[in-house]
Amino acid sequence: MAQLVLVFPAALLDRIGRFEGYNLDVERYLPVLLDPTNNQFMERDEAEQDVRYKQLIPYVVLRHGDTVFQYVRGKRSTESRLQDMRSIGVGGHIEPTDRSLFSSDHQVYREAARREVHEEVELSTSYVERIVALLNDESTEVGRVHFGIVHLWDLVEPNVKKREGLITQAGFTPIGRLRDEPGELEHWSQLVLQIFQDSRVPPYGMAPDALDGKDGDRRTP
Repeated sequence: MAQLVLVFPAALLDRIGRFEGYNLDVERYLPVLLDPTNNQFMERDEAEQDVRYKQLIPYVVLRHGDTVFQYVRGKRSTESRLQDMRSIGVGGHIEPTDRSLFSSDHQVYREAARREVHEEVELSTSYVERIVALLNDESTEVGRVHFGIVHLWDLVEPNVKKREGLITQAGFTPIGRLRDEPGELEHWSQLVLQIFQDSRVPPYGMAPDALDGKDGDRRTP
């Protein structure tokens, strides 16, 4: 059976405000993009070739202190065009099984993002979760049919293990080192490194027990 993935018309960006690179105005875009009247499920093989649509991709960054979890996409990665490239984003497509009649669109999306993370890595620590940015890259073949939603998970401890076959050469690396050596990184990851330098993005250090419920959600694996 063909895999179905959630997409929205690329022309929708012209209505909300098209941009190139990253955008931190999450509240302006996300409610529109997650509105069921503005999106649909499409066969993935078709969506990968049809630039009239953008696939919604949760792009989850696992941060601990001044380090982030990074890895190389293995041969079993579902996105063949990104195989052997280094990434600091974990996640993937939203599928019909993620949608529930008893959940809001926002809840459905967040649960889909968490499912994708746990398919790729084993997480054994609590964390604070925030959606901090959006990614749109028209400069590459992959970017023209995908739209990224950047989740920042600040981990209490760097307890993350890769799952066999999906990713290789995984581990935590200082953000500064990745910034100094960006050549191996996929383009979305390079954009996220720029996001970390933006003063509007919360720095690491807000422990889960200090949250008041407004800055982010406390989660356990």
